[in-house]
Amino acid sequence: MITSKTALTYALGGQLNINRVGYGAMQLTGTGVFGEVADRENAKKVLQAAVAAGVNFIDTAEAYGPQLNESLIADALYPYKPGVIIATKGGFNRPGPGQWIPNGHPAFIRENIEGSLKRLKVETIDLWQLHRFDPNVPVEETLAPVAEAVKAGKIRLVGLSEVNIEQIERAEKVLPIVSVQNLYNLGNRQWEEVLDYTTRRNMAFIPWFPLASGPDSMADKINKIAAAHNATTAQIALAWLLQRAENILLIPGTKSIGHLDENMKAAEIELSAEEFEELSK
Repeated sequence: MITSKTALTYALGGQLNINRVGYGAMQLTGTGVFGEVADRENAKKVLQAAVAAGVNFIDTAEAYGPQLNESLIADALYPYKPGVIIATKGGFNRPGPGQWIPNGHPAFIRENIEGSLKRLKVETIDLWQLHRFDPNVPVEETLAPVAEAVKAGKIRLVGLSEVNIEQIERAEKVLPIVSVQNLYNLGNRQWEEVLDYTTRRNMAFIPWFPLASGPDSMADKINKIAAAHNATTAQIALAWLLQRAENILLIPGTKSIGHLDENMKAAEIELSAEEFEELSK
């Protein structure tokens, strides 16, 4: 836990200075994370409002849409404001809504990387993340084209998603890993060991589904703390994550500018040591 005033920036890979409240763009797609977002103009306004509010870390993936989310981000934000970092991911086939099939074949990964560069209109992807390990392809083969892209200057930094410690260490034998994106929130802490590992290693930990405020058994506790701060339960969930570890980067997603503003204000909430411990139990 951070004992002093919570640090609100983090140096990703020791290179890129990131505001710890970022934006996850997955919701800006159709139902089942498939197809075009229903209101494209509104989606562009939300992305523009996020950057205007100080977000400089936006998380997307080739699989969102698929491909349409990356193009939307470029349409909304290109040319990018200096310092804005777009992180993307590769390694999933998307045959239909709600369908996610890992594909770690090198040719597919290479195609993902080249496609992301074009759709995002960048010469270098700041952070490219392997969306999942493919159980049918050795990760050394999957990451070979990623290592080539790093050497060629097409990727700056590399991360992983939904991985355990053994998988992180295996990937690190191929190339340096700077971030891990796993499911983690106030109510789901199955990856606690991985979070602590990344903190020790000074890797970023990017919890997906960060807005979940825990099971019903926690409702009274979180409602009481939210009332004390004149905040929503979602804001308290985000504030707890910011205080949980200084390497956590938040990527809450929303289709609403109102909710975006609410998420950004979570950075202003400082939980007391007692409140933090109460929520951490």
